[in-house]
Amino acid sequence: MKNWILTMGLLFLVIGNVQSQTVIGKWKTIDDETGEAKSIVEVYEQSGKIYGKIIRILRKEHVNDVCSLCPGANKNKPILGMVIINGLKKDGDEYKGGTILDPTTGKTYKCNITLDGVDKLKLRGFIGISLLGRTQYWSRI
Repeated sequence: MKNWILTMGLLFLVIGNVQSQTVIGKWKTIDDETGEAKSIVEVYEQSGKIYGKIIRILRKEHVNDVCSLCPGANKNKPILGMVIINGLKKDGDEYKGGTILDPTTGKTYKCNITLDGVDKLKLRGFIGISLLGRTQYWSRI
C-alpha cells in the first residue's frame, strides 16, 4: 500500500513538473506600459503548432469590446474568444514563426515566445526583425 501511494505521489509530481515546463496553459496578460492585468489567454497546441485564445477579459469596462481596428475576418468581432496567437512552431526552447494580434490596435506582429522561469512567459512581438518590437511578460495561472 505504501509503495502504491508513493508511486501515485511521484506520478502527480512528474505530471505537474512537465506541465509547468511548457507554454501550454492559461496565462494572465499584463500591459507592458501600465502593468495592469488585462486578460486570460489559453495557449494550446493544434496540429503541432501553438495558438492562444482570449478566454477572459479582466477589465470589466472592456468585456464586450470588439476589434473594430482589426482587418479581415476579425473586423468587429468580439475580443473575448478571439485567437490572438497563431501558428508558432517549437525551435529548441523557443516558439517562433507565427504571429500575434494586438486587438487594441488591430495590428498583427511576428511573434516569438519562450518560458522565462516556470511561471513566466516572455512574448516578443515585432515587425521585420526582432530588434524592432516590444516584449511582454505573462504570468501562469
